[in-house]
Amino acid sequence: MERVEAEAIVDGDRETAILFLLRLGEVVEANGRLEARVGELERRLNRSSRNSSLPPSQDPPSAPPRPGGKGSGRRRGGQPGHEGRHRRLLPPARVDEVVEHWPERCGSCAHVFGLPERVDAGEPTRYQVAELPPRSVVVTEHRLHGVCCPGCEARTLAELPVGVPRSAFGPRLQAAVVTLAVRNRVSRRDTTELVRELFGVELSTGSVDAIIQRAGVALAGPHTELEQRIKAASVVNIDETGWKTGGDKRTLWAALTSLTAVFRIAPSRHASEAKTLLGERFKGIVCSDRYPGYDYLDPAQRQICWAHLARDFTAHSEGMSEQKQFGEACLEVAGELFTAWDAYQEDGDRGQLQARTLLLQDTLRTLLERADRKSPRTRYHSAFARNLLKRWAGLWTFTHTDGVEPTNNHVERGLRSAVIYRKLSFGSQSEQGERTIERLLSASLTCRLRKQSLFTYLTHVLTAHARGDPAPNLP
Repeated sequence: MERVEAEAIVDGDRETAILFLLRLGEVVEANGRLEARVGELERRLNRSSRNSSLPPSQDPPSAPPRPGGKGSGRRRGGQPGHEGRHRRLLPPARVDEVVEHWPERCGSCAHVFGLPERVDAGEPTRYQVAELPPRSVVVTEHRLHGVCCPGCEARTLAELPVGVPRSAFGPRLQAAVVTLAVRNRVSRRDTTELVRELFGVELSTGSVDAIIQRAGVALAGPHTELEQRIKAASVVNIDETGWKTGGDKRTLWAALTSLTAVFRIAPSRHASEAKTLLGERFKGIVCSDRYPGYDYLDPAQRQICWAHLARDFTAHSEGMSEQKQFGEACLEVAGELFTAWDAYQEDGDRGQLQARTLLLQDTLRTLLERADRKSPRTRYHSAFARNLLKRWAGLWTFTHTDGVEPTNNHVERGLRSAVIYRKLSFGSQSEQGERTIERLLSASLTCRLRKQSLFTYLTHVLTAHARGDPAPNLP
């Protein structure tokens, strides 16, 4: 406001006063928008793995340290009285060579032992050494001879028998290459160096890629069978993350049970992709975060991840006034809920779990209903409270359904390896590459969940592929 305008208002100039008040209203409204914008930017700036779904690897240097577990007060390492663990000796049937060692002279009187005196005074001490052979790859040359017919003088060439790979590399070597790529995330170039140094085999990066593509084709049948198991499962943990194919955005979906893992690379994060992965008529329980792509499911058919909720509560507890009080109170509920779950994990008393969580349900519902009221004091957390009230039944499925946990950590742990692979490989380059990597990731994690050897399974799959037989499914 200028001095002339102020003097006009004081002197009673009605028109000037009206214009000033209109401008003042615009300024107040603009200031409110700016305050909201600044608050939103500050919340984004303060996001970390503590109060959002960001992974710890993306925490800024200014982020506070993650809370660690309470120390036991004991020093590191084995404690007094601990029996210790030692490498188990292989049974004699698995030992390739046995070398006998006898003492030459007595350790007490230095008497030299003769051959007739070499009699065991007890069980010999066994000491085993594992070593790689100087040449660990066997090269077999197949010579296809041609014979000229004495009757028609036509030359007939012998054919490779069934079971001999048409590739220059056998199933076990191919399985080793694929295992290095998908399980150990070794690059194509590093794989060629490892194979040359460890096995003495010259392998180009193109050959490595061809072997991986061949394994993806061979795993088409087993991957379809894993998808059917997911659609028929009673409990499925599901999550999604970003992916790139040739620089274009894609979404990597992951669906896990206790013994099965299925990865799928899809064009988007729409609910239609979740329906494709789970099936249109999925009847089980889905454990997930609050992503709207799963809202087509009945809330009673879901379990909302409480680990995600705890991070949301933390974000609200770092706000101001009533938002801060709301977040802190909800964090107390989450802490008591995890304590009740830990107790259930130890004693298995579901009745006690339900009794303890029933009180927490009353407390949390009161907090959410109070926050859902329309008020300027609840504008930062009312939408969040309303969202939880709509999904209320999905917050407590773990209290009454076996096999359901209160968090979605199972699938997040399963996605970790795939995310690291994505960062190292920059995603896929083609649709065929998408199918290959989703099949390999599914087989790798499923073998890990079932405590089976990925290398052994891939050997069986590639052997069957070389013979033209169907690939074996995971038992």
